[in-house]
Amino acid sequence: MTVELEMSPQEIKEKKPYLEWGLSEKEYDYIAQKLLGRLPNYTETGLFAVMWSEHCSYKKSKAVLREFPNKNARVLQGPGEGAGIIDIGDGQGIVFKAESHNHPSAVEPYAGAATGVGGIIRDIFSMGARPIALLDSLHFGEIKDSRTKYLINEVVAGIGGYGNCMGIPTVGGEMTFDECYADNPLVNAMCVGIIEQSEMQKGQAKGVGNAVMYVGAKTGRDGIHGATFASTDFSDEKETQRSAVQVGDPFMEKLLLEACLLLTSKHQDWLVGIQDMGAAGLVSSSCEMASKAGSGMTLDLDNVPQREDGMSAYEIMLSESQERMLLCVRAGFEKQVQELFHNFGLDAVVIGRVTEEKNYLLRHRGEIVTDIPVTSLTDDVLEESSREKKPARMLAQSRKPAWHPGKLVVAATLRKMLQQPTIASKKSFTETYDSQVRTNTVVGPGSDAAVIRIRQTNKAIAITTDGNGRLVYLDPFVGGKIAVLEAATNLVASGATPLAITDCLNFGDPNDPEVYWELHQAVKGMAAACRQLDTPVISGNVSLYNESNGTAIYPTPMVGMVGLLTDVHQYLTPTVKQVGSQLFLVGETGNDFAGTEIQKMLTGQLSGSLNDFSLTTTVQRLAKLLQANQAGLLESAHDLSEGGLAVALVEMTLHSQLGLSLAVPFAGEQLFSETPGRFVVSVAPQKVAAFKQLLGTDAVLLGEVTAKRELALKYQDGTAVLDLEEAKKLWEEAIPCLMKSKD
Repeated sequence: MTVELEMSPQEIKEKKPYLEWGLSEKEYDYIAQKLLGRLPNYTETGLFAVMWSEHCSYKKSKAVLREFPNKNARVLQGPGEGAGIIDIGDGQGIVFKAESHNHPSAVEPYAGAATGVGGIIRDIFSMGARPIALLDSLHFGEIKDSRTKYLINEVVAGIGGYGNCMGIPTVGGEMTFDECYADNPLVNAMCVGIIEQSEMQKGQAKGVGNAVMYVGAKTGRDGIHGATFASTDFSDEKETQRSAVQVGDPFMEKLLLEACLLLTSKHQDWLVGIQDMGAAGLVSSSCEMASKAGSGMTLDLDNVPQREDGMSAYEIMLSESQERMLLCVRAGFEKQVQELFHNFGLDAVVIGRVTEEKNYLLRHRGEIVTDIPVTSLTDDVLEESSREKKPARMLAQSRKPAWHPGKLVVAATLRKMLQQPTIASKKSFTETYDSQVRTNTVVGPGSDAAVIRIRQTNKAIAITTDGNGRLVYLDPFVGGKIAVLEAATNLVASGATPLAITDCLNFGDPNDPEVYWELHQAVKGMAAACRQLDTPVISGNVSLYNESNGTAIYPTPMVGMVGLLTDVHQYLTPTVKQVGSQLFLVGETGNDFAGTEIQKMLTGQLSGSLNDFSLTTTVQRLAKLLQANQAGLLESAHDLSEGGLAVALVEMTLHSQLGLSLAVPFAGEQLFSETPGRFVVSVAPQKVAAFKQLLGTDAVLLGEVTAKRELALKYQDGTAVLDLEEAKKLWEEAIPCLMKSKD
């Protein structure tokens, strides 16, 4: 079954099917009149539609993305390739990237999440790197109806099903719950790999006469117009658009991974370039490889391995069938490459050649079905600026007094807080992931960041994903700064020096001036934090049009950050270690209640303006804490985020049989304030003096670790005692109870 009967160029001009494919009349006219000097045919129109979609071209977001810093002494590969690479010394690099698979996961949650994982893995090994870890960032509606529970279970199953079969550990991530994600869940996947710098690859097709080879699974009709599907608003009518969702096979991908890594590590002299067939499938991988090399390309689509009969050129080029790669192979080595892939049971076929002319020429069934300049698909995209307007809600909030929770019964409030889904234990989900496969996982799910040892060295990397849509909703600039800072504090609390980030920018419809303003301001805030931390943005993606029936999600930039421990033995976890150790609060606590968990719990809504803060001061504090850890002064560390100090204190005891006796120098409600850039650390008694000397006024003594299984708290206006076994039970059982409850 074909997508639809092909129209003639004249019929396309008159009936305008390209409007449904995401191409505007202005773009169509520009292509026909300026770029081609003729009407594009059916296949060509389809190619332009996907390559000029926001998902592939970033035509609306490119101007904003230029704000990001993307270079420093460690960056070996920045944006523009399958993934970014940073130098970790000893001739090694860490390769990483994150991608969104939001719309597919709303329609087919298992397949959407699974193929999101599969796609990001291919981005990593297309660089010549072995994938060593997966993380995710998941945002769902409130757990109160069968549809949301179904989405959660299927997305989690899809992530685990693909990653587990690939033998790649899923080591960390985040999961939040807010009503705005009910119809448009966010499913962001991050993959990290390790590479010998001498084996780095690029997605390029250069050298006239060199072969363009298709390797991997056969092409079917799944995923056609997937890139376009991801570049439009979501609605009930699109709920059934399953043809735009790909179908994954992790066992096929495992074979493809091993074959590609054998090729890139042992036979580099055969290979010119390699790229994943991801969004927009064969068209994006082939024309991007030619464009980057300044080459032309001829493809014979009859040679493309197909699993369905009668596929048109349009369908072959736009299919997003999974587990496929495109290679540029030096002329004369085609048979060797075919033999290598055949040994893994995979197709490997010459489908074209690199040409001197700068044209992109496609043949199908003996006819030329496309003949256009390569750059018309990649470089000639019309960038679209959008109007910007500060949201009316922010102007209204700025005139209101700051929200304050008032006097609280701390113990009762804390018990309830531990049961909030965004804070409660996610173990019932993460235990479905294999986090220990390959045996390099030092710290897995549930800590501030995952820690992975680097074999044959004394080093480790720490990895985290973070995003707080609530804060960005209230103030995109400050919220953007906090998103990056939160990732950095997670790494520092694990003992690692932050190095670089990837991102997924999940926003609503960019044609809405308020949404575009949110995107621009959030990127400015993120960029400011990245510059201060010296953590360049080396890869990422933009996922716009996250709206359902006209209602947008919270603007939710996800930050994936990687850090380095030069000595793996210096890693930290949040759990307190021994009776008598002293607990310190690092950083100042303010009245930061806007957009917090306590505000949501008590009022059911978000309001207020965020307090700005000094990045310079905060980053200096992080440097001191890293210095303290490298000097061996810290036993454990935990950054303060959702739920503030009160929740962090309980979390530090959950995996021990110990308790805490503490006194804080502020009122009870401030225990739930979420001032950014703060930590709680435990220090052995004999190291307290050295720690105090190093941290100075940045650290305040709170109390000590006790043998009694309770949290005993004194604060300015009262006291509280919490049974920690009861607290742990509430924390552990909250989500399983909600998932099992009748709607």
